[in-house]
Amino acid sequence: MAIVSIDADIKAKWPQGQCSYSPGSAEEMAIIGVDLLVKELGTAGAQAFISQVFEKYPCSIYE
Repeated sequence: MAIVSIDADIKAKWPQGQCSYSPGSAEEMAIIGVDLLVKELGTAGAQAFISQVFEKYPCSIYE
């Protein structure tokens, strides 16, 4: 498994507010991405999008 280090400063804005994130790992970056997807698309829309992404990668590739 590869070790990934992330140095990012993410600022997200929408009509209801804004937030800032500073992820330090791929896992934190993924959580931020899912959080923003849910805020943008709603739970069902985010689940559908993520399902499409997982269809591209069979489970056996990274296990």
